[in-house]
Amino acid sequence: MSLKKKIIPAIIAKSQHELEDKINKVKNYAEIIQLDIMDGKFVPNNSIYFNFKLPKANCIFEAHLMIKNPEEWTNKNIKKVDTVLAHIESSKKPKKLVDLVKENGKCVGFVLNPETSLSKIMGYIDDIDQVLIMTVNPGFYGSSFLPEMLDKIKKLRKLKPDLNIEVDGGVTDKTIHLVNKAGANMFVSGSYIVKSVDVKQAIANLKKIIN
Repeated sequence: MSLKKKIIPAIIAKSQHELEDKINKVKNYAEIIQLDIMDGKFVPNNSIYFNFKLPKANCIFEAHLMIKNPEEWTNKNIKKVDTVLAHIESSKKPKKLVDLVKENGKCVGFVLNPETSLSKIMGYIDDIDQVLIMTVNPGFYGSSFLPEMLDKIKKLRKLKPDLNIEVDGGVTDKTIHLVNKAGANMFVSGSYIVKSVDVKQAIANLKKIIN
């Protein structure tokens, strides 16, 4: 089975207006858009932590929950998004969260911070749709890529050849070949895409390197 490779722009926004603006900038060039949800507690930044509405877009939305209470957020917002990605570090009842998302017919995955080992998610690995490996410390656009995370990607790919492995953090035209080679098939890129002058070109550049 060959897993499809996907480039995913990540959106950080402080207001409804900024959210719409950024989604409209990237929506015609991406199959999936990641919403970075931050509560200012689990990570020091705030983003899309309000009662948001998504503009019409012909793509999938995944919510990357960098928040203290992913279960509560999911209960309120599950209808708005297609995939919920929760940090295993913040999930009090991971199995309950997986069940809640699945009951709503949506996809679910767990996220691992750089210091968190793969063993934390192994008990749930057969029930989830994807794993997101952070290659920076989460919470900001433009943080530096941590090459020591490549081993974690390789290890997980060896364990689960058919799993969607997503990578987020410092993914640019300079680093994407490394995570691609390590075994990731979904590549989240924030500032490289969203802050570029030409979004279409930025995504095309990344696609060219991994295909």
